Amino acid sequence: MLRGFETISVLGPKVTDASAPNNALHDDLAAAFQIDGWPVRGRLVRMGKAIDTILSSHDYPTPVANLLGEAAALAALVGSALKFDGRLLVQAQGDGPVRYVLADYGTDGTMRGFCRYDEGELAEAIAANPNPGAEDLLGKGVFIMTLDRGSDFERTQGMTPIEGDSLASCAEHYFVQSEQIPTKVNLAVGQITTDEGTQWRAGGALIQVIAGDESRGSTEEVWDRTRALFATLSDDELVDPTITPETLLYRLFHEDGVRLEGASELKAVCRCSRERIVTVLQSFPEDERAEMVEADGNIHANCEYCSTDYVIDPAEVGAAEVDAAAVRH
Repeated sequence: MLRGFETISVLGPKVTDASAPNNALHDDLAAAFQIDGWPVRGRLVRMGKAIDTILSSHDYPTPVANLLGEAAALAALVGSALKFDGRLLVQAQGDGPVRYVLADYGTDGTMRGFCRYDEGELAEAIAANPNPGAEDLLGKGVFIMTLDRGSDFERTQGMTPIEGDSLASCAEHYFVQSEQIPTKVNLAVGQITTDEGTQWRAGGALIQVIAGDESRGSTEEVWDRTRALFATLSDDELVDPTITPETLLYRLFHEDGVRLEGASELKAVCRCSRERIVTVLQSFPEDERAEMVEADGNIHANCEYCSTDYVIDPAEVGAAEVDAAAVRH
């Protein structure tokens, strides 16, 4: 099962005034926070340009875009706590209108993602419910987190059934079932209108209780209070670009003091390239490469992550020449 998702310790000055931020980054960031003296740790994610780049690369219907935005925010929340170089993949797959959603987070802050869905089934689902949740979109299936530490290590993976109306619910079930860590997650995705047009935004917050021990005693009462305060966090606050991370946390926990530190930048970066596509195509048998040649005499490949179209000359991959007229027929 998947292990190692400890949130990093947080140090720094107490945030006592919303006008006195302690991080240079205020957008496209992931950061840790700690409530003073409480056995609770958390993380906060705010995404502007990064999520707009990811979602605007596709012409997804709004419910599908929202689902991918949730997955990306969740991947950044969890992945930014990892203490090694690698990647975290957050995915969900089922038998619903959306067959597959994947968000890929690199510990260098790079992100990408995509969805696969059936247009007809999705239209029926939206007609029945204009605001379908995760279970409506994904149906029966599994929520999966995968750690990729590179070629020198085996991938580790944990999964739970898809439950609830959002990927936040799926994540909460995952941490309780697979990690035995009481966790609350809030994810939000939306669009804002600026002078530059409509832009996607996303945000997320996560809190976890630290288990009690002989010196700390029971943490149940503090956890109940933290959850109650956390429940007041609105979607609008998570995606509003005019609300800084410090202001948001101050609104939630100003009576107790909250520390925010270690903000890291998030950016949309796809790892596809023409060279990589050519290498992949060269790995196919010669007869299959020949079958890939289309009517215009070229091989066409599309990146699911960023929607970039690549037009490859068959000679680049050693594909046999094919008569364009024959291909049409």
